This record gives sequence, structure tokens and C-alpha cells, in this order.
Amino acid sequence: MADNHQHGEFTLSAAIGRYFDVGLYLLIFTGFGTLASTGRLDFPTVFLVTAALLFRGYVLARRKTVLLSERWTNLLTIACVAFYIADEFVISKTFIGALVHLVLLVMLIRLFSAQRDRDHYLLAALAFVMVLAAAVLTVDSTFLFALAGFTLIGVATFVLMEMLHAGRHSPVQAREPSVHHAYRKLSFAIAAVAPMLVICIFVLAGMIFFILPRVSAGYMSAYTGGNDLASGFSDRVELGSIGQIQKSKTVVMHVLVDGDTTGAYQLKLRGVTLNHFDGRNWSSSRDKTTLMPGPDGTFNLQRQESSLARGRLLHYRVAMEPLLSDVFFLLANPTTLQGNYRALTQDGEGDVFDPDSGHPVTRYEADSIIPTPLRKSSPSENAGHAPEVSRLYLQLPQLPPLDPRIQQLALQITGPLSAPLDKASAVETYLRMHYGYTLQLPQQASQDPISNFLFVRKEGHCEYFASAMAVMLRSVGIPSRLVNGFSGGEFNDLTSHYVIRESDAHSWVEAYIPGQGWMEFDPTPSAAAQPHTRWGRFLLYMDAMGSFWRDWVINYDLGHQLRLTQDASRGSRELVSHAQSWTIRKYEQTLAWARRVQGRVGSSAVKWVLRAFVGLLLLIGATTVPRVVLFARKLLIVRRPGKAPQVAATLWYQKMLGVMARRGWKKLPAQTPEEFAAAIPDEQLKKHVIDFTEHYENARFGGSVDEASRLPEIYEEIKQAR
Repeated sequence: MADNHQHGEFTLSAAIGRYFDVGLYLLIFTGFGTLASTGRLDFPTVFLVTAALLFRGYVLARRKTVLLSERWTNLLTIACVAFYIADEFVISKTFIGALVHLVLLVMLIRLFSAQRDRDHYLLAALAFVMVLAAAVLTVDSTFLFALAGFTLIGVATFVLMEMLHAGRHSPVQAREPSVHHAYRKLSFAIAAVAPMLVICIFVLAGMIFFILPRVSAGYMSAYTGGNDLASGFSDRVELGSIGQIQKSKTVVMHVLVDGDTTGAYQLKLRGVTLNHFDGRNWSSSRDKTTLMPGPDGTFNLQRQESSLARGRLLHYRVAMEPLLSDVFFLLANPTTLQGNYRALTQDGEGDVFDPDSGHPVTRYEADSIIPTPLRKSSPSENAGHAPEVSRLYLQLPQLPPLDPRIQQLALQITGPLSAPLDKASAVETYLRMHYGYTLQLPQQASQDPISNFLFVRKEGHCEYFASAMAVMLRSVGIPSRLVNGFSGGEFNDLTSHYVIRESDAHSWVEAYIPGQGWMEFDPTPSAAAQPHTRWGRFLLYMDAMGSFWRDWVINYDLGHQLRLTQDASRGSRELVSHAQSWTIRKYEQTLAWARRVQGRVGSSAVKWVLRAFVGLLLLIGATTVPRVVLFARKLLIVRRPGKAPQVAATLWYQKMLGVMARRGWKKLPAQTPEEFAAAIPDEQLKKHVIDFTEHYENARFGGSVDEASRLPEIYEEIKQAR
């Protein structure tokens, strides 16, 4: 018995310990995977930690033991502290990067030296720290799935940790009959309990998250840094920067246009407008002015030229991805902007920027006047333009000077035309028809990229087309400027958002036409439409989920809470109103039906009385027919016991008990048939009842037809006996 007890105790503790080791390993692996998925870890760190974790997984799978000695553990821990100091001041040179490296190194050391409960607690805490760091370093919706997986594994691991701890210190040890039974029973219990606990945790956390008052803050503003997008939309842009941005499919922003549920617009979001060109770089020479919000928090962006614009007023909302740029991307002729910003700056071109580097551009709303397309020359075009326009927008490269072939080509294209609008349209059409589009640029940059594009390569991306057109227009006396922004985007019908990616970055030209102002021209050939695939549809679903995560989790603040409260209040009022309307409508329908019935009854009272009487008879018949059928069936069985001997025996026995009860001998519920027969004092009657009981039992439990057929005869004898 003692051996069995020890074997059972070993079986249960081994099962719990095995599952706990695996659970703790998966907890650490999931925590590190969540941190690595943010993309903020350097490649050597990801490679080394992943290799160490995979080796640990191999050791667990092979059920081997690899533990560092206490001496080596102490030495490596001291080395980690020294490495942290060197990392912060020499290698990473950042506090966050050095701290993350320290946490990962300590985690690996403890993973291969954990023997006591405190080591396990430390590893679990480090895994949580990694997930917490991932929450700080990312706003991606995939973090939700990683968090759900980490929580599920964490719940199972902590349950096993508590079971293991309680089992070691409990004075009474549990026993299991076999190893297989212990593993299977434990796995089923953990698989059932852990998901239910996780669901309860997320439900409770969701309630607290949405109800608890929140204040919006500059999330991740401390990690904003330079990137391709920032360099492509700055005051100085090197020719080719937009092409580098276009090679990426990363989502930049989501745009929601009020009232647009079908994707009816071809959006062109202006970023920066550049007027000075030195042959290889575009830059802006206009000063910026500071704008302060009005009493309602709205910034007035309307300038003189936008106030004269004619078109449709459009209200739209923009949600920028983090870590991008300080530029507000707006549609043409913006008039107002709303957002949580203390101040804005606006240059002479109408471009808007955020001067607060600690509070990057994230969410804002704006109004723009979308101009009505007008490509018709007018006599006022030859009236000329102001000297300020000529000084800023007719400048041409001086060192090195402009290739004379560019002006000759422009004159050749526009020679027979006189109106500036016709000339600009001719250059636009010529570039579209005679040059090809490509993102593949030469390895070595040309000394004169515009000349090389027009006369040598004859292909390039939008920035080369727009720059070439702007320079050609200036060479024939038409003021022009370059605009960098985003064009197009994919409309997600699930959320009614336009999904703008880096590949949608675009450059186009604005030319000044006297009498009409700045007009937009796009000389870049139209790209072929991309076919919709199932994978693309799946990406739209993922984007919709990401939009919800960004709007209602990352950017969830007091404004969202007020909107949610208003929507809930409005929805409840509409529900009550619909319920009241439905009740009134049904009441009126019932009242009208009653009036119609009353009129019919009054006109033919006799008919309705007869109908009611017939209906009552049918109702009585419907309720009595089953009883009549059952009575007839019993009567048939009683008369012909051979058809159903068991049922017949029961019915005849009940009849016999009725006869005996009328004579004063009633069978008690606790008595068996034999005991009842033996208790009868009259010997002659007792003999008949015993005989009847024997035939009854043979027919009731043996199914004997002959025995059942004898019951009516014996029943008559009992009935006639005195």
C-alpha cells in the first residue's frame, strides 16, 4: 500500500511539474514574441534570444535537464549589469534599448537556472514586463491577439504554479492510479478552466476600460524619429525621395469622408508644396506663420485664394499612423482644422504643420473646398501675374544651369498655343503619352536628373514627371510649383475609410493661370488597376479590425466616451419609441378586429351562437376522444388477454384489488403481491387470491399468454367467493 501511495504521489506531482515547465516556457516565448513583433528590437537581439528559447524548447521536448550552477548564475548576472552600463553609454546609447537588453539577458539566465519558486515568479514577472514593453512600443491591432494568447497561457501557468506550490506544502497528498490518467485528467481540467477565466478577465477589463474616465495624451510621442516619410515631406526634398516611399505598402493613414459610403472620391491629400529647385532638390522658401485655435478649438486655415475658390465643401476625418511626420495632409483649399493641438504653423503655400515635436500628428478633422474641374481658357489669362509670383515660381537652376534642350522641348510642345492653360495642358499630355512609369532608378544619381529623364532614360516615377513639367512650364514663362502628397488609396467598404499607404505617395504640379489661380496638373501616366483578390479582401477585414483597435482602444478618450454615451442614450430612446409605436399599432389592429367581429355578431347572432355551440362540442370531443380511445383499448385488452398478456395481467390485477378493497382487504403500498395474498384471513378466499397472484406474475413478468387467459376465470371465482 505504501508503494502504491508513493507511486500515485509521484505521478500527480510529475504531471503538474511537467505541465508547469511547458506553460512557463510558452509564457516567456509568447512574451518575447509579442515584444519582437513590434519591430523595435535589433536583429542580433532577436536572433540570439530566439535561438536560446528554441534550445530551451528542445530540452523540454527531450525531457532533459540543463541547469546552470549557482556560481555561474551569479557571475553571468554580474556580467549583465556591466553590459547594461556599456550598452547605455556605448552600444545602444538609449535608456530604453539598454533596459530591454538587460531584461532579456536576465530572463535567459534565469530560464536556465530556475530551481526555486522565486525563480519561477521572477520569470513570470519578466514575461509580463516584455508584454508591457510591447504595449508601449506598438499600437498595432495584432497586439490584441498576442495579449490574448499571453493571458491564456499565463492563466494556465499560474494555476499550475499554485497547484504545484500547494501540493508540495500540503500535509495530505493526492493519489492517481496511473501516469496516463494523471496527465489526461489534468490537461482536460486546464483546457476547460483557463479559457473561461480568460473570457471573464477580458469582459471585466473591457467594462473597466470603457467606463473609466480617460484623458487623451501624446501616446508614443517620445519615440518619434526620422523616417522616409518625414524626409519626403519636409521643407527640403531630394529628387527621388517619393519613389523610395512608394516602394512600401505600409499603411500611413485612414480618411473618412462624411456621407461617403461608396468610395466616390479620388482623394488627393496635399502634404508639402515646394517652389525652389536647384537641379536636384526641391525646397520651400516661404515663411511660416503661427495659428492659434479659436474658442471652439477650431483653427482657421482659409486664405485669400481659397476664399475665392468655388466648389463643394467637404468635411473629413484623418487618422494618422504613429511615428510618421509633422505634416497635416489635407485636401485642396482647406478652410478649417480641428484637433487636440495647442498651435499650428502655416506657410505661404497653405501647407499646415505641427510645431510641437512632443505631440505628433495623429487625429484631426478638416473642411476643404473641392474645386470644380475647369479646363477652359479665358481672355483674362493673358493679363499676367504679380511680381511676387514671378519671383517665387519662375526660378530655374543656375548652378549648374538648366539644360537648354529642356526649354527647346517645351517651346516645341507649346509653340502653336498662346493661352497659359492650353500650354500647361499640352505639356501634361505630352509627358503622359511619351514617357514610361517605373520605380526602378539607376544605382548612381545623375548630375542633371531632369535632363537625364527627358532625353536618356525616358522613364521614371511621379516625382520626375512632376519636376520635369514644372521646370518646362517655368522655362516658357508659366509659374509652377511641385506638390508632394498622397493620391488615391483603397476604399474599405467595411468601415467607409480610405486606406492610404506609402505606395500612394505622389507628386503633381500646380500652375498659376491668371484669372483662375492655381490649377492642378498631373503628368504621370495612370497605373493599371490592381485586380481584387481574396487576399486583398482579407487585408480589408484586417484593416477594419485595426481601425476599430486604433479608434476605440489606442485613441479612446473622453470624447469617445461621450460619443458612446450619446449613441447608447439615443439608441435606447429609439428602442423605447419603436416599442411604443409597435404596441399602439397592435392595439389599434386588435381594436379594429374586435369592432369587425362585433359588427358581424350583431348582424347574425343566431349563426354565431350555433358556431359557438359547435365549437364547444368540438373542443369537448377533442379533449374526451383520447380518453375514450384509451378506455376502448383497455377494454379490448381485458377481454382478449392473449393479445397483450403483460398489460392484461396488470389490468386484471388492478380489478382484483378493487374487489378485495370493497370486501375490506386493501393492499398496502409496501406489500408485495405474495405478502398481500398471505395476509388474507379467509382461507378459501386466500387460496383464490394466491392462485390469481401466481398466474398474474407469470403473465406480467413472463409474458405467458396461457397464464393471462386464466386470469378472467380466477377473477370470477374471487368475485363469487363468500
